[in-house]
Amino acid sequence: MRLLHLLSLFTLLLPAATTASAQAAPSADEVAVRSVVSAYLHGLKFNDVPSLKQAFWPDAKLFFRTKDGHLGQLSQEGWYKGFAGVAGKEETGDLRIASLEITRDIATVKVVEDYPTSRYTDYIVLVQFDGAWRIVSKVYTAEKR
Repeated sequence: MRLLHLLSLFTLLLPAATTASAQAAPSADEVAVRSVVSAYLHGLKFNDVPSLKQAFWPDAKLFFRTKDGHLGQLSQEGWYKGFAGVAGKEETGDLRIASLEITRDIATVKVVEDYPTSRYTDYIVLVQFDGAWRIVSKVYTAEKR
């Protein structure tokens, strides 16, 4: 009887296991977008401006809400200057892609950066042009822990 119960349980679980293992491989675009976002995350984790420049379109803008509730904006060059004093230093924290969506030649990616004293949530937009994907904008928010 116990063997029969185990066999019926196995038959119930088998379709779920087969479905999970039979998921489609990521598309070439998804692989390319993840590669760009990985360069971005590496740049953040190691304060590596060359990696950030590899990921971002030179005219990309960064937006955030200021402490007084207004819209703040940084240029790429203005943002990169903030890394000068810590270039190459590894940050303690967990940085990850929380979600990714691609529609033809545009993609949105939600990134979560958990640091010991803060959490950043970034929404980045990528566009595919000139044969490559690049980040064209970033909107982020931060919260203290």
